[in-house]
Amino acid sequence: MVAASVDDIDNAKKIANGKGYPFGFGVTRGIADTLGSWWEDRRQIIQPSEFILNRDTGKVVASSYSDGPLGRLDAGDVVRLVTFYESMAKK
Repeated sequence: MVAASVDDIDNAKKIANGKGYPFGFGVTRGIADTLGSWWEDRRQIIQPSEFILNRDTGKVVASSYSDGPLGRLDAGDVVRLVTFYESMAKK
């Protein structure tokens, strides 16, 4: 898992404190465009954009885009999906 925010480094560190994964800061519209994420002009923020990548190919196998607090990936669902993909790869 990797996370990123438009926040500056000091605020990003506060949010990332205690998390066990890398946390980026200073996301710009250019970065959002590169990720294929939705940039909200009114507040100058990146909206939630979540991607599950194939570890061998680096290709996106699932994604979720939100424009608010609803519709984000659930950790349990991600585990089940990754487990399914791994079982299919063994066949």
